[in-house]
Formats: sequence, structure tokens, C-alpha cells
Amino acid sequence: MSSLICQRPSLTFRARSYMAFAFTPQPPIADWLADLDATLERSKGFFAGHPVALDLSAADLSPAAIAQLVAELESRGMRVLGVEGIEPQDATPLPPVLRGGRTTQDIESIEVAPAAEAPRKQEAASLLIDAPVRSGQSVVFIDGDVTVLGSVGSGAEIIAGGSIHIYGTLRGLAMAGAAGNARARIFCHRFEGELLAIGAHYKSADEIEDSLRRGPAQAWLDGNTLKISAMN
Repeated sequence: MSSLICQRPSLTFRARSYMAFAFTPQPPIADWLADLDATLERSKGFFAGHPVALDLSAADLSPAAIAQLVAELESRGMRVLGVEGIEPQDATPLPPVLRGGRTTQDIESIEVAPAAEAPRKQEAASLLIDAPVRSGQSVVFIDGDVTVLGSVGSGAEIIAGGSIHIYGTLRGLAMAGAAGNARARIFCHRFEGELLAIGAHYKSADEIEDSLRRGPAQAWLDGNTLKISAMN
């Protein structure tokens, strides 16, 4: 008698890091939410569709209050990936507790925090995009610079660990130095952008002088101040 043995493939998994916005709510939470709403009003869609992590180390909240905060953020179109700064037993049935996050500079009460990665010895790479980045598209490249040979449409976004070079019109969002590189810059041939950010510092469209629009421009950090100037 013969027997047939069916072997199932082994289960495989690997660690993978993703870009996420990390929020650090400050009490009183109602005032913090009001400040968040003001930011969202200036930069509509900035956080839409992005995973969000909550660092609750600065706020002593009960599980019920944390659940209410998660609901408040989700009502604003933000998906809470997980929480940190609390004990694991306090998280049930809340989103999972996150560990090992690598933070960057504070942006008032908002910061950009990619997940921790193993140190890399090779030099920073660069990404070249030889086509327009259309509305709704997102380009995230944390390992180095991003160069776009076309334009970046309204509602599109470019997020780079290094500098951003746009050889067309910037109408969407550009965030350079997303991994904490304070020397990163943003260059564009024609500026009509909705938001510029370097590291943890940003300016929305209504905070940028009209004289800088419809011409070549660059943005950089001077200490803790995001500066934008025309390029002649």
C-alpha cells in the first residue's frame, strides 16, 4: 500500500518598514484637536490616506479616552495604525502597541516618523521619475533624493528622505528631509504648490507669499525656520 504525503509550503514572513505620520497629542485633548483642525483647514487632504501612529507618552488617557481619540481621528479621515507610549494591557481592544519607532524633529504637535530600519552603509540613493506625477498619486522614497522631470499635479505628493528636484510645475505637496535630514532642499521650476515641508517644518499655500508663485523657487531650513525664495 502506498501513501500520499502532501507537504504544505512553509510560512514565510519578513520585516518591512513603512512611512507613517506620528501624532503626539498634548492635553487638553480638545484644544489639541482644535489645533489639528486648523492645520487640516489650511492643508486639506495632507494626511488623507496615510497611516497614523499615536504617541501617547505626553497624555495620561484612560482606554476609553484613547478609543474616543482614535474615533475622532478616524472621523477626520485618518487611519490609526497603532499606539505607543502606553502599556500593552492598556491597548485592548485598541490598535496595537508600536515599538521601535524612530522620531524626527517636532512640528508643533505633529511629527514625521518612519519606522526604524537597520543602519545602511551605502551612500544615499536617488529616484528619477521621467513622467508627470498626477493628482492622487504618491511617491515616497526615504533613501535619498527624488527628481521629477515632469510636473506634480494638485493633490499629488512627493515625500523624500533627501532633497526634491522638480523640473516642471509643483502644484501638490512636496516633503523633503522626511527622515530627519535638515540639509535637504526643495527645488521646482514653477511653484504653485499646496504645501512645502522639510523635516518637521512646513508651510501651507496660504502661508506662502504670492510673489513666489508661478516662478522658479527653492525651500530650505534656516535653523527651525522653513524659508522659501525665488530663483532668478
